[in-house]
Amino acid sequence: MSLLGAFARLGLQRSGGVAGVAVARCLHTTPVLCAEPLKKKKKLDPQIVKQREDRKKKKIEKQIRRLEKNARQLKPVEELEVPLELIDEKDKRQRKLAPLSSAQLEERALLKKQWAHYKHDERVADFQIIDRLVQAQNKALAELRSESEELYQAAIDIDPQLLPVAVKGPVATPPIKDYVSPDGDYLHQSMKWEVK
Repeated sequence: MSLLGAFARLGLQRSGGVAGVAVARCLHTTPVLCAEPLKKKKKLDPQIVKQREDRKKKKIEKQIRRLEKNARQLKPVEELEVPLELIDEKDKRQRKLAPLSSAQLEERALLKKQWAHYKHDERVADFQIIDRLVQAQNKALAELRSESEELYQAAIDIDPQLLPVAVKGPVATPPIKDYVSPDGDYLHQSMKWEVK
């Protein structure tokens, strides 16, 4: 911009007047374009080019083979693996308990039988309570129906406000036959496993 101003002042000094300003406004400058000649391409031996392409192809094929070999291998989960220290200390950590006597074994078997009998009685009592409640409900509905059909229909009508449930049916396409799904991806917080 300062260059243009300098030319404008120069034009005003020489010609003086409006014509000099018009000349200065017609003058346009462009930024300096720095360029250098393009490098000549080296002519390579076609055999060397073919060798390079073959190396690239072999490398890609090797990676594909490695991926196919590890295709169905599951990602390791660190929390499920037993540490090596615990495997080494297995003999130290194993408890050496004395064998149970026959009296203790009989007592345990008797306790198990008593517990099973108690749970059976508890379950039978629950079923009896449910049966009594259902019979009382049916009797009340029958009495209500004999009094008024409208009240009976209102009583057996489903109340949508009782349990606000919104159910949406399947929207996806049906499953593809013989489709092998990939193992699911998950967010692994502790460590990132990558194949090198």
